[in-house]
Amino acid sequence: MTRSALIVAHGSPSDPDPQETALKDLAARVGALLPGWRIGGATLAKEGAFDAAVADLGTPWVYPYFMARGYFTKKVLAERADPAGLRVLEPFGTEPALVTSAAHALQRELDAKGWQPADTALLVAAHGSAVSRTSAESARDFAAALKAEMGFAEARAGYVEEPPFLNESARGLGQAICLPQFALNAGHMLEDVPQALAEAGFAGPVLPAFIDWPETPELIAQSLETQADSG
Repeated sequence: MTRSALIVAHGSPSDPDPQETALKDLAARVGALLPGWRIGGATLAKEGAFDAAVADLGTPWVYPYFMARGYFTKKVLAERADPAGLRVLEPFGTEPALVTSAAHALQRELDAKGWQPADTALLVAAHGSAVSRTSAESARDFAAALKAEMGFAEARAGYVEEPPFLNESARGLGQAICLPQFALNAGHMLEDVPQALAEAGFAGPVLPAFIDWPETPELIAQSLETQADSG
């Protein structure tokens, strides 16, 4: 039996095509790891993309490529999926293996610099929200889990849209690595995060958005396969 899944992200309403292309590329990379599956990608920002992908895939599972459970995963996606009888899975940011994957990526950066975690601070840059607590809580939990896993000297979270703002959290950290908790290379990741870090005088390495991590397709593929096996 052929299974199908649709990876869905928010995208960029002002310029939807680049993110739509990025999601389709991510879907292709996930699909290459899942023989017998059909994997699609679509953003909510690209008009008609979600409905067209569902029509093509039949009755796919909907995989939210979001960093936290929030308005878009609980309400917007549910309202799109429920009438079609589609199952909405847990979002990417809640994957149990994500902390381990991030720890491996951070360790590679530490090794490249010749740094030890005990002498290094971790800064998690995240979206935040003026109306929901889930984004900020997710980033704080992620930072705390990575500190516990790796033994960083300090772990902070800073936000684009709520206090503590990123340009404040990034100050005075000394030797530090920034892990942006962003799924895509959209406006916040490309503009707001670099600007805030520059304002703070942050000079440490900055990891890429998750869509550029080599581990991301495997994380999604493993999640889909595990849920398929569990029924």
